Amino acid sequence: MPHINAAAALQICALLSALPAQYFISQWYGTDSAQRIQKTERLIIASWRSFTKSCLSLDAWADRLKLWLSKTRTCLNVGLLISHFRSWYYGEKKTKSGDNEAEIHSYFAESTHVRSPKPDYVQFSVGQVIVHKRLGYSGVIVGWDVKANTPEEWLQHKYPPAKQDLKDTPHYRILINKANGFGKSTAYIPEEEITIIMGLEVVHHPDLKVYFSGYDGSKYIMQPWLKKIYPHD
Repeated sequence: MPHINAAAALQICALLSALPAQYFISQWYGTDSAQRIQKTERLIIASWRSFTKSCLSLDAWADRLKLWLSKTRTCLNVGLLISHFRSWYYGEKKTKSGDNEAEIHSYFAESTHVRSPKPDYVQFSVGQVIVHKRLGYSGVIVGWDVKANTPEEWLQHKYPPAKQDLKDTPHYRILINKANGFGKSTAYIPEEEITIIMGLEVVHHPDLKVYFSGYDGSKYIMQPWLKKIYPHD
């Protein structure tokens, strides 16, 4: 029996696999040119759709960003990154101070300037669980402004002439409990529309751990970066 080396064995295997490979290819592409062209077009279209869905979709990139942020261990850096990204997304304005430094003022209680001292008329605190008096959804406070701090267009839409006085009352940014199925993940609402719930820990939201490290029985415990912004809450 003749000796067959590795190279010869590889050549024999390639020859033996050629026939079944040709059979499967012919089954896939059909027996005539029209079928081959039609199936090739379908393959190209399907590949393009898959590419655009995974690489050209804003939702896909947002999911990748959220996954990356969830794996980041430094909460301070994560919080600041989210704050700056949202500031850019919702719109921001810059003003120059006397020493020529730019200060960023974010809308919707996302400004990183320190809330100190805390006015007595701001009744609620970051970390408290709330329920909306009229709509019934629950959530947790992650920020507040002494009065509504939003684009003028938002204020005009939110507050008709009969409710203009609400613009000057404290407003709170809320992470809405996903278990409510409300359809929105956050809200920015005036103080008179919410009430506090004591002893309720269960708030489900994908960003909860970015803002809080745990629950102490009465409210959620702020992450260090958030505590620096709200030192009196």
